[in-house]
Amino acid sequence: MKTQVAIIGAGPAGLLLSQLLHLQGIRSVVLERQTRAYVLSRIRAGVLESTSVDVLRAAGLAGRMDRDGHPHDGMRIAWAGRDSFYVDAGRLLGRPFMTYGQTQIQEDLFAAADARGQAVLHGAADLTLHDIDGASPRVDFTLDGQRRRLDCDYIAGCDGFHGPSRKAMPAGVLREYEKVYPFGWLGIMARVRPLEDVTYAYHPRGFALASRRSDQLGRFYIQVPLSDRVEDWPDERFWPEFKARFPAELAAQIEEGPSIEKSIAPLRSFVAEPMSHGRLFLAGDAAHIVPPTGAKGLNLAVSDVHYLSRALAAHYRDGRDELLRGYSDTALRRVWSSVRTSWYLTNLLHSYPASTEFDRRAQEHELTYLQSSPRAQAALAEQYAGLPLEG
Repeated sequence: MKTQVAIIGAGPAGLLLSQLLHLQGIRSVVLERQTRAYVLSRIRAGVLESTSVDVLRAAGLAGRMDRDGHPHDGMRIAWAGRDSFYVDAGRLLGRPFMTYGQTQIQEDLFAAADARGQAVLHGAADLTLHDIDGASPRVDFTLDGQRRRLDCDYIAGCDGFHGPSRKAMPAGVLREYEKVYPFGWLGIMARVRPLEDVTYAYHPRGFALASRRSDQLGRFYIQVPLSDRVEDWPDERFWPEFKARFPAELAAQIEEGPSIEKSIAPLRSFVAEPMSHGRLFLAGDAAHIVPPTGAKGLNLAVSDVHYLSRALAAHYRDGRDELLRGYSDTALRRVWSSVRTSWYLTNLLHSYPASTEFDRRAQEHELTYLQSSPRAQAALAEQYAGLPLEG
């Protein structure tokens, strides 16, 4: 097999990249280890920055999002069970954001791939990348019990944190930066009416978040110790604990219902530099992980593939390679900005096991300052709603 761009991974980064390349007349083949059903079953983020919304619209993928998504002007922050305030990104910046589940985005991407006849090979196992430093890169893989080969001009590694692409970087090329947080998030999905605003809560008992997937489907999280298991948190325990972390007037608005999905995820910040080497380019979770506090993971995948598709289009259309050479630096500027925002919100809103009384008092006064300062709110809103893409 031969194509122009081999894309490893059929998650949002990989399928969106294939759509953007298709619109530029660039051929690609997508290799995915898992089944389509497995890819669609992954429950992930649901907050889209205004820039991500713009990219999806420009790619012709926004029909259902514009119909079923829920625009938000800002986010609400509650603290210590006593008070809450609203950070109005729409008023401060004129750039609202949108809640629309990643599962729905994945469905839209598969539907678009089917409609254009995109080659997506599921069950592609034991992938190995070859000659990424040379002029003839290729990907070898096993499919239906047979060893196969895909020759290409470029390889896009969109295969997540545990995929083979980043591991194919030569020794000494890659620098990795990581912070592991001493807690996890227990998340549930329930068919209940969510709160009107995306609401973050800081409480000495731990962090909580109320988000939405639709008008009748909510996504709810609480901070838990890393030692906890899903089995430790039946619904009968989750809901009282969740509501206890909100002020009384917000807790009274929270509807309870049976969970239809429940999982615990550890939190980490991770960045790999550079995001390219030779003819291999990393995008999405293959290159970086952010805590979900800042709702940046999916949005960074969108900006990565926007920059990469633009660079590949300049190469094939105009014979210009400066954007390919600058891809890593361009993408990493946005990555580190989002990493900082997620790190800031994680520190601001979580209870750390080793925190001292000084730490807790300083944390509460940081929230007091944020509540009282329009300039501080504007700075946070600018990062949360999404910085403009670089031209």
